Amino acid sequence: MPSVPIFELLGFILGLEFGSLLNVCIVRIPRGESIVAPRSHCMRCGHLVRWFDNIPILSWLLLRARCRDCKAKIPWRYPAVELAVGLWFAIGANRIAALGEASEWADFHPPAAYIYGDLIGVVGFAVLGFLLIGLMVMDWQTLRLPDAFTLTGIATGLFLTCLQAAFLAPGEGDIVLNTTHQLRLSSPGSFQSQGNVFLTGAEALVMGRIAAIAGAALLLFSIGWIYKAVRKREGMGMGDVKLMAMIAAFVGFGQSLLALFAGVLAASVYGLVLIARRKAGASTRLPFGSFLAAGGLFAALFGPQIVAWYSGLLQ
Repeated sequence: MPSVPIFELLGFILGLEFGSLLNVCIVRIPRGESIVAPRSHCMRCGHLVRWFDNIPILSWLLLRARCRDCKAKIPWRYPAVELAVGLWFAIGANRIAALGEASEWADFHPPAAYIYGDLIGVVGFAVLGFLLIGLMVMDWQTLRLPDAFTLTGIATGLFLTCLQAAFLAPGEGDIVLNTTHQLRLSSPGSFQSQGNVFLTGAEALVMGRIAAIAGAALLLFSIGWIYKAVRKREGMGMGDVKLMAMIAAFVGFGQSLLALFAGVLAASVYGLVLIARRKAGASTRLPFGSFLAAGGLFAALFGPQIVAWYSGLLQ
């Protein structure tokens, strides 16, 4: 099995390539343009970008952040997005390396089979980071959160959850009621049940995630509705509601609340700084989706540890 640094390097390189793709999405999707055609070109002179000028980060440095043909300035956002996705994928690769020896993944038998569920979780981690980084930049630049990312993200997160459910160990995550007086059921050719199972682990995981998506969306929608009723103006749009639901589709309801808390806190601090510097007023509209996306990244990185710590305090 390759060493952990090799895994991280491969993940970083793969992330740079996806970051380059994400830059195309950031520019074209809010405009309703295809991400396939035409090929990458300079936004000023229209010249096609040569393949050797399209190497993530390196080309930007070698070109000194300027177009080879017209010398127009290339925004620093391009290498920043590539670097962010590269680092995110490197973290994901580190998590893959921590799952165990690669040979374990090839032997499809318990308990090695269930490592595939963890692997799917890492894939979800990488996809969520890709989507959130893109939405964070798009909302900051255009105050728009395209459905192509949010709705597709909700569907993708739920699909990956269903895949994870298929790899749960027998009895893992089952919701059992009345454990003191267990109801034993049997049928011809089967063994007796060892508990009164209300929901299997797979059913609980999938149905719980659907409830999380609906609950997170309803929560943010309610906050927006109350804000509008009190302030008589829009506080957040449906794009923010869909983004909240997308985060819940990947990380669940508890961690989506952490993302919301972190996003609101960051947006509040940023708004106060702008007001203190007299660059904004109380009615200035902020790209809240960008802060919520950043909160989602924070929750994906540290959410399980923070939720476990907080739950321990309540016991």
